Amino acid sequence: MAVAARVDPKSYFTTEEWAPLARRSAWVGPALVVHCWAVIALCWVGVIAASHYLGWFWPLTLLISTSIIGGRQLGLGILQHDAAHGALHPDPKVGDFISDVFCLSGVERYRKYHLQHHKFAQQAEDPDLGLSAPFPITPASLRRKVVRDLTGQTWFKQRFGDFGKRLKARKPGEPALPIVWAEIVKQRRWLLTNAAVILVSSLAGYWWAWFALWLLPRATWQMMITRFRNIAEHALVAKNEPDPLRHARTTHANWLERILIAPYWVNYHCEHHMFMHVPCWRLPRVQRLLREKGAFDGMLTAPGYWTVLKAAASKREPASSTHAAPAGA
Repeated sequence: MAVAARVDPKSYFTTEEWAPLARRSAWVGPALVVHCWAVIALCWVGVIAASHYLGWFWPLTLLISTSIIGGRQLGLGILQHDAAHGALHPDPKVGDFISDVFCLSGVERYRKYHLQHHKFAQQAEDPDLGLSAPFPITPASLRRKVVRDLTGQTWFKQRFGDFGKRLKARKPGEPALPIVWAEIVKQRRWLLTNAAVILVSSLAGYWWAWFALWLLPRATWQMMITRFRNIAEHALVAKNEPDPLRHARTTHANWLERILIAPYWVNYHCEHHMFMHVPCWRLPRVQRLLREKGAFDGMLTAPGYWTVLKAAASKREPASSTHAAPAGA
């Protein structure tokens, strides 16, 4: 197997420079998790208050909150990603606990998969290669994907697609109940957690809160920006790329993009692949030092998400025939 080339920190940093970059913090990672949930909670409170006091204007607050909450839902995934690299907390067990409980994810299963992506980044054995391989695509193809994301189709397929396939694959006369029960057992944590939130919000008089303020952002905005993230990170990167400074792309994000699309420094993806155990909140400092040392110009970067999306959707549409086929053809 072709293992991706790695970067030795000693090639760019002195021991004095590298030590603080690699150091984990006992409070910053957990504080970011608290920040993420605090933003989500403020959106919930704001929309619920607006439903009481803003009359028919309140759906506008719901629209705004959908994008903010969806961004923070992606943020929980980014912080889980830090835990998978042992960067969320100095004690890996504490980091895993925080991720499993508060980032709503099974970090150990994700870690086994994700570290293979780093080991074989952009090589044939990279398990994430399929996310970047199809690009460039046509603008129409990207629009169709975005429509599927924003209408919940992508989320539904990811959550229940395998279940649907198992039901369709039943032999004639085979009962569906065992398959349904197996799916309930598989999804029990997700079902119980969300059922508890629905129960509590219903008792408080807001039965609709979970559907509007968690499921809606999760099934729409979060799916779209996850796609944008995947495109920005690895689309149009050559398969079997030998240069470790070009296995992933860093994309500049303005303040609004950092709120809605690129939370918690996820856009510093080239730096992350170069030094994958550095905590996410230290990646801007890594970039500044690399700039000072003249290494930044050799890295794969983009001035913005729109630039990358345009390049990823730059494939020309197939020419349509303008002449009818002759009779008998």
